[in-house]
Amino acid sequence: MRVPLSGLPHEVTIYEVGPRDGLQNEKAIVPVDVKSELVTRLADAGLRTIETTSFVHPKWVPQLADAEELLDVLPRSPELRYPVLVPNERGLDRALANGITEIAIFGSATETFSRRNLNRTVDESLAMFAPVVGRARAEGLWVRAYVSMVCGDPWEGDVPIEQVVSVASRMMELGCSQLSLGDTIGVGTPGQVTALIEALGAAGIGADRLAVHFHDTYGQALANTLAALQAGVTVVDASAGGLGGCPFAGSATGNLPTEDLVWMLNGLGVATGVDLDKLVATSRWLASQLGRPSPSRVVQALSPATET
Repeated sequence: MRVPLSGLPHEVTIYEVGPRDGLQNEKAIVPVDVKSELVTRLADAGLRTIETTSFVHPKWVPQLADAEELLDVLPRSPELRYPVLVPNERGLDRALANGITEIAIFGSATETFSRRNLNRTVDESLAMFAPVVGRARAEGLWVRAYVSMVCGDPWEGDVPIEQVVSVASRMMELGCSQLSLGDTIGVGTPGQVTALIEALGAAGIGADRLAVHFHDTYGQALANTLAALQAGVTVVDASAGGLGGCPFAGSATGNLPTEDLVWMLNGLGVATGVDLDKLVATSRWLASQLGRPSPSRVVQALSPATET
């Protein structure tokens, strides 16, 4: 049944991160042809924004060392967006050489994770991002900023909202168009999410410039997403089949499964443009490629018992 709730957007954009954030956490290297078929299947299911890969040094994320090879074989269409992660100017050079028009930078709200993820302090990471964003905007690229550990940090504990707002504001002041709030270890709850979005709004970063990126470590991803939608956010990051985590934060489990998100939004009458049956079939296929069941509850519920 579709039973809408008041105060929700009529439409939500799903920012699919499975091919990048999902597969980067796999222990085994996933072949390019599997990655390409995954992106093609996701697009066929109706997803229009698919974060495909990252131009990081292969020493740090060997699972994404095939970025150029993957981009060479992906189907291109004006209606499909293929943003990629870019950590530095060398990464931007590679993105530009491959015809990328949308990039993302990724920072941290905490010092410890910034050092572990980027080998830099927060200030040093912002200094690294500044020329990347400046050059990208000069080249006409759309730029997203990720800020991680917005609800808690495994080394530092609770992260004050004002600390998140400070780092987020500095990232957006570089010239980014969108800010994705990452609950990297999945400890956030709806009240915290609402308060953070309200605080960002008071600092001049409205919900129309925000996205949310929740991990489901404590089963809070959907609840937190609903709180974000009620606060005015209309872009939600999700990963097909619930794949993902973070190679630099061991307590980070899978992302919000795209299927679980679509099921909830369908029930609320919120449009996504995504065909759930095709999406579930895609995640079942991917699970067979990876040799294990999908953690998505919707994929499990809609799959034959022999496949779960």
